[in-house]
Amino acid sequence: MLEKNAEKLIVGAALAYAASTLWPIARNALKPSAETGTQGAAAGLTGRIQYVLQVARDEIEDIVAEAQFERMKKKLDQEIAAEISPFEETGDMPHAGESND
Repeated sequence: MLEKNAEKLIVGAALAYAASTLWPIARNALKPSAETGTQGAAAGLTGRIQYVLQVARDEIEDIVAEAQFERMKKKLDQEIAAEISPFEETGDMPHAGESND
Protein backbone atom coordinates (compact mmCIF):
# COMPACT_ATOMS: atom_id res chain seq x y z
CA MET A 1 0.00 0.00 0.00
CA LEU A 2 2.86 2.33 0.82
CA GLU A 3 4.39 1.60 -2.58
CA LYS A 4 1.12 2.48 -4.35
CA ASN A 5 0.90 5.77 -2.45
CA ALA A 6 4.51 6.54 -3.28
CA GLU A 7 3.81 5.94 -6.97
CA LYS A 8 0.80 8.27 -6.82
CA LEU A 9 2.93 10.91 -5.14
CA ILE A 10 5.63 10.60 -7.79
CA VAL A 11 3.13 10.78 -10.66
CA GLY A 12 1.41 13.77 -9.04
CA ALA A 13 4.71 15.57 -8.57
CA ALA A 14 5.68 14.84 -12.18
CA LEU A 15 2.37 16.18 -13.47
CA ALA A 16 2.71 19.30 -11.32
CA TYR A 17 6.20 19.82 -12.73
CA ALA A 18 4.92 19.31 -16.29
CA ALA A 19 2.09 21.78 -15.72
CA SER A 20 4.49 24.40 -14.35
CA THR A 21 6.77 23.83 -17.33
CA LEU A 22 3.97 24.05 -19.89
CA TRP A 23 2.23 27.13 -18.48
CA PRO A 24 4.79 29.65 -19.85
CA ILE A 25 4.68 27.96 -23.26
CA ALA A 26 0.88 28.12 -23.34
CA ARG A 27 0.85 31.73 -22.17
CA ASN A 28 3.40 32.82 -24.80
CA ALA A 29 1.61 30.88 -27.53
CA LEU A 30 -1.79 32.38 -26.75
CA LYS A 31 -0.72 35.96 -25.99
CA PRO A 32 -0.31 37.11 -29.64
CA SER A 33 -3.81 35.87 -30.46
CA ALA A 34 -5.30 37.87 -27.63
CA GLU A 35 -3.44 40.99 -28.78
CA THR A 36 -4.60 40.79 -32.41
CA GLY A 37 -8.24 40.84 -31.45
CA THR A 38 -11.06 38.62 -32.58
CA GLN A 39 -10.71 39.11 -36.36
CA GLY A 40 -8.81 36.23 -37.83
CA ALA A 41 -7.79 35.15 -34.38
CA ALA A 42 -10.04 32.10 -34.42
CA ALA A 43 -7.91 30.30 -37.02
CA GLY A 44 -4.67 31.33 -35.36
CA LEU A 45 -6.02 30.49 -31.95
CA THR A 46 -7.05 27.02 -33.07
CA GLY A 47 -3.57 26.34 -34.39
CA ARG A 48 -1.95 27.63 -31.23
CA ILE A 49 -4.25 25.56 -29.03
CA GLN A 50 -3.43 22.47 -31.06
CA TYR A 51 0.26 23.23 -30.66
CA VAL A 52 -0.02 23.73 -26.90
CA LEU A 53 -2.05 20.54 -26.52
CA GLN A 54 0.47 18.58 -28.57
CA VAL A 55 3.34 19.86 -26.44
CA ALA A 56 1.41 18.96 -23.28
CA ARG A 57 0.63 15.51 -24.66
CA ASP A 58 4.29 14.91 -25.53
CA GLU A 59 5.41 15.99 -22.06
CA ILE A 60 2.89 13.72 -20.35
CA GLU A 61 3.83 10.78 -22.60
CA ASP A 62 7.48 11.33 -21.68
CA ILE A 63 6.64 11.35 -17.97
CA VAL A 64 4.54 8.19 -18.26
CA ALA A 65 7.22 6.40 -20.30
CA GLU A 66 9.89 7.34 -17.79
CA ALA A 67 7.74 6.11 -14.89
CA GLN A 68 7.06 2.82 -16.70
CA PHE A 69 10.76 2.37 -17.39
CA GLU A 70 11.68 3.02 -13.76
CA ARG A 71 9.00 0.56 -12.58
CA MET A 72 10.25 -2.11 -15.01
CA LYS A 73 13.86 -1.50 -13.98
CA LYS A 74 12.98 -1.83 -10.30
CA LYS A 75 11.08 -5.08 -10.94
CA LEU A 76 13.98 -6.56 -12.92
CA ASP A 77 16.45 -5.56 -10.22
CA GLN A 78 14.27 -7.30 -7.62
CA GLU A 79 14.01 -10.43 -9.78
CA ILE A 80 17.77 -10.53 -10.32
CA ALA A 81 18.41 -10.06 -6.61
CA ALA A 82 15.97 -12.87 -5.78
CA GLU A 83 17.63 -15.14 -8.34
CA ILE A 84 21.14 -14.47 -7.05
CA SER A 85 20.23 -14.71 -3.36
CA PRO A 86 20.11 -18.55 -3.13
CA PHE A 87 23.53 -18.83 -4.75
CA GLU A 88 25.08 -16.36 -2.33
CA GLU A 89 24.08 -18.63 0.56
CA THR A 90 25.83 -21.69 -0.94
CA GLY A 91 28.62 -19.81 -2.64
CA ASP A 92 27.90 -21.74 -5.84
CA MET A 93 27.21 -19.52 -8.84
CA PRO A 94 25.69 -21.09 -11.99
CA HIS A 95 27.87 -21.34 -15.06
CA ALA A 96 26.94 -19.84 -18.41
CA GLY A 97 24.01 -21.65 -19.95
CA GLU A 98 23.00 -23.38 -16.73
CA SER A 99 19.65 -22.83 -15.10
CA ASN A 100 18.97 -22.75 -11.40
CA ASP A 101 15.80 -24.82 -11.80
